[in-house]
Amino acid sequence: MTNPALRANTQHDLNDFISEAANGTLPAVSFLKPGDDDGHPGYSTLAAFENFTARAIAAVQTNRSLWRNTAIFVTFDETGGYYDSGYTPPVSFFGDGPRVPLLVISPYAKVGHVDHTYTDHVSVLKFIEANWKLSPLTSFSEDNLQNATPGRYVPKDRPAIGNLMTLFDFQQHPRLARLALPVRPEPKTSHRTAVSYRLR
Repeated sequence: MTNPALRANTQHDLNDFISEAANGTLPAVSFLKPGDDDGHPGYSTLAAFENFTARAIAAVQTNRSLWRNTAIFVTFDETGGYYDSGYTPPVSFFGDGPRVPLLVISPYAKVGHVDHTYTDHVSVLKFIEANWKLSPLTSFSEDNLQNATPGRYVPKDRPAIGNLMTLFDFQQHPRLARLALPVRPEPKTSHRTAVSYRLR
């Protein structure tokens, strides 16, 4: 976004998020992107990403009325080579890529639950639509796809993408205890593997 007027109303930093969480003025949906603290190899560390995430989660949990009604999704935009390639359904011309992790932090999240329902990044949008009973963005966007078969990594009816509702139990009493995530010190040296090549 190169227009400063538009950027002023849409892009804020983590400190703005923390302040708005404390004041109870966050919008119904917020997306946080960590910038240089994203854990990307070469210019960031996983400790930096974890610290960014821990600060954001703590900000929401500190405001009990906000925390009572919040779901936090933590995911990555790519695998970085850390996760394998599983079943890839033909959800679009390009299809999905290798699997990436998704963590859910919420008073209503199922404890210790690993869900095998097929999901992708569009699932976050499908969750928003299901939670607020909204229509899909367009008539042709991937959020129009049917919900995937709950608990099955390979859906019975394809293509399909889950809406993440299988990760929650909204009938349970909310667990409002804070998730205490420690802030990790940044590594003092690079952890890149040194590789030397020698001609023989």
